[in-house]
Amino acid sequence: MKVLLVRANNRPASDAVSSAMYETFAANLKGAEVSTFDVFAEDMPYFGQDFFDAFGRAQAGTLTDEDKRLLAAKQKAMDAVTAADVVVFAFPLWNLTIPAALQTFIDYIYQSGYSFKYNEQGQLVPLLTHKKTILLNARGGIYSSPEAAPMEMSLNYMRNVVNGVFGMEIIDEVVIEGHNAAPAQKDAIIAEGLERVKAAAEKLSLVAVK
Repeated sequence: MKVLLVRANNRPASDAVSSAMYETFAANLKGAEVSTFDVFAEDMPYFGQDFFDAFGRAQAGTLTDEDKRLLAAKQKAMDAVTAADVVVFAFPLWNLTIPAALQTFIDYIYQSGYSFKYNEQGQLVPLLTHKKTILLNARGGIYSSPEAAPMEMSLNYMRNVVNGVFGMEIIDEVVIEGHNAAPAQKDAIIAEGLERVKAAAEKLSLVAVK
């Protein structure tokens, strides 16, 4: 089994719960071929007009050095996902959504003909249904309540994209929340959550060694 760990927080584990989730999962995953894609460490220019210009010049055979850089960055993300059987995302809720670097990673693989297509009736058809994913999410506030849930746009966004659009099966999901909202219980909340991350890694390990 090939597992891709997508790290989406460049803060140290001592300061960032999603970083601790990433490290805990990596430390407890056994029997799999593991690779890491650190969205903050990679060269990942924002997706925009420069990319569309590069796509056009690629078709014309007139790529510039900057075009090659952009297209190589995008291809690297796609290649990493292509090579994986399971993609594990470890990410925080920042300002109600995902970090910009993770959004760029998603933008790179959100491509018609690669991760989805449209059929003759104009309906979206997911193309990554043969892959599985695990979502590890940390948020300092409490967003699981009915009142706050509509504001949460990190985990919900990732669910909608990787499962709803790409078709990856979500085989596990661990959320640690409320550690900033309840400082007196912070250590206990994080410790309990990391135990669930460990259990998720061990569960995947059992599949990997079969």
